[in-house]
Amino acid sequence: MFKKILIANRGEIACRVIKTAKKMGILTVAVYSDADKDARHVELADEAVHIGGSASRDSYLQADRIIAACKTTGAQAVHPGYGFLSENEAFARKVEEEGIVFIGPKHHSIAAMGDKIASKKLANEAKVNTIPGWNDAIETAERAVEIAREVGYPVMIKASAGGGGKGLRVAFNDKDAFDGFTSCRNEARNSFGDDRVFIEKFVEEPRHIEIQVLGDSQGHVIYLNERECSIQRRHQKVIEEAPSPFISDETRKAMGEQAVQLAKAVNYQSAGTVEFVVGKDQSFYFLEMNTRLQVEHPVTEAITGLDLVELMIRVAAGEPLPLTQAEVKREGWAIECRINAEDPFRNFLPSTGRLVRFQPPRQTMFAADTEHLYGVRVDTGVYDGGEIPMFYDSMIAKLIVHGRDRAHAIALMREALNGFVIRGISSNIPFQAALLAHPKFVSGDFNTGFIAEHYGKGFHAEDVPHDDPDFLVALAAYMHRRYRARASGISGQLEGHGVKVGEQFVAVVLDAEGQHVHKPVSVTDFHGKAGSSAVAVDGKTYHIESHGALGNVRVEGLVDDRAFVAQVERGAGKNPLALRVSHNGTQIEAVVLSPLGARLLKLMPYKAPPDLSKFLMSPMPGLLVEVSVQPGQQVQAGEKLAVIEAMKMENVLFATQDGVVGSISAAKGESLAVDQIILEFA
Repeated sequence: MFKKILIANRGEIACRVIKTAKKMGILTVAVYSDADKDARHVELADEAVHIGGSASRDSYLQADRIIAACKTTGAQAVHPGYGFLSENEAFARKVEEEGIVFIGPKHHSIAAMGDKIASKKLANEAKVNTIPGWNDAIETAERAVEIAREVGYPVMIKASAGGGGKGLRVAFNDKDAFDGFTSCRNEARNSFGDDRVFIEKFVEEPRHIEIQVLGDSQGHVIYLNERECSIQRRHQKVIEEAPSPFISDETRKAMGEQAVQLAKAVNYQSAGTVEFVVGKDQSFYFLEMNTRLQVEHPVTEAITGLDLVELMIRVAAGEPLPLTQAEVKREGWAIECRINAEDPFRNFLPSTGRLVRFQPPRQTMFAADTEHLYGVRVDTGVYDGGEIPMFYDSMIAKLIVHGRDRAHAIALMREALNGFVIRGISSNIPFQAALLAHPKFVSGDFNTGFIAEHYGKGFHAEDVPHDDPDFLVALAAYMHRRYRARASGISGQLEGHGVKVGEQFVAVVLDAEGQHVHKPVSVTDFHGKAGSSAVAVDGKTYHIESHGALGNVRVEGLVDDRAFVAQVERGAGKNPLALRVSHNGTQIEAVVLSPLGARLLKLMPYKAPPDLSKFLMSPMPGLLVEVSVQPGQQVQAGEKLAVIEAMKMENVLFATQDGVVGSISAAKGESLAVDQIILEFA
């Protein structure tokens, strides 16, 4: 077994590998860029080596520096994680040539599967179902249209070296095929340095289901069941689960056996994933093979009770697989939500900056630990007070739950999301909460078009229907009553002018139109020590009990003898007197006042918000890559004004109406904050 390994990655996956290495008694070496000098993976590792600038191309993609770091630290093996150099055949070969072990498949297996055209041909030879299509590189847009007609619309146009949703278009007609081919080719050239593009049949109502395989150097290969990855937004996975609620045992077995055939055909030695697209009739076709550990590997770990990172390390050290196909378990149901630094209410734009608060829900399962299953696990590479840099992808944590069955896992996940506190940046937690509550998701009736179909016009606050919205108002009144009780007990108050608590209140809540809604609330039967009250709203009474300290964002307790987890903050919204209450993805801001205070509030003059239509403001934090206009220039609606880059995404800002550019306030190369003014129209 290795004495020391280097992890050629960052973030949560680097932390994940370090945990398994520590469990196995192996020393670890981290590598880091300028932006990651204070990162969590650097702190967790036994040693750390600086390898360059903040941008990936200056650090985590620098193969020679990583190999040099192995030599200077005496690391015998490299774990590449996922992303960066994990599926780079040249890197794997170079590592092997330098006498260092690559904890992953051999370079020839990566090469065979890394090229989508070559891998489809190989899959055909290995008797694996493949999608009808044209598997050779296509030279011109005109030829692409001809082939698309032959295959039959709709077709999918894909870059051979593509991945992560880049270099992929769906065409429903000749125009789509012509335009899609051109943009795919350009995207592939810019993202991967390889502009080869091919075409295949687009499967309707498709599911994205993948099989986890594991091979050793003795030629044994097994499959570890499947993962359901159909909940995707723009080809990026959002929720993954294992097993799939859709496929039958016969389909599972057939897919698993084909995945093993393919792995054996390329002499596969490590953990890998064979991805299939599955039609509504359970017909399945090979998509591609990922020759690395997947982001969603924890759901497989939960249902099988196996540590995949440990198995990767053991196989790389030459050990045989410790189990046979018949010994692979499938127990319970696991779901993973990717928690991303993005604002779902601003069309999922990246959100970077300092994590003012980062408090994951209470964990009962842990990475690298297969003893404690059935519960909650959080894999992350960030910490409270840390920085989310703009240079890397937007995922800040993975929330994993393992339940007895699917319904139990969904309930566990909803509760865990309620208790996940992230402040300072926006996160996609409200969106995840909405997906988990959607009746079609709950029933398991979905495909890869689910998010586009139900949230095609973006995601809005009203897309999260709460099953009991008055509970949020009751909780605001309950917490207000507790704050009043604490204030009334402060010594030294002027006689006759002390804080009076009272039992009758009015909760003033902003509705979707921005209008104040006044809701009379009574908070009675208050017991300070027991932390309980009876709260009446709209003729319904809630018995709420909580022992949490005031000031904690996370509030846990009982409502009508049922456990709940919610988040309550004072002064977090636009009104410093308001309580912001979040539960099951729904958020309200409520000012709880005495009846007199509420009457006086109604007499306050309305302050209209300022007119910001003459400004172009940055919709997200990021780097201003380009300002496309000059002062005095006449622009038309739809014309490009500026380009902002963050988290490997380019966001082009267009004019929403005709106008004349007045002054320009931000310069190319400047780092912008959210809502920072870029230019003003005359």
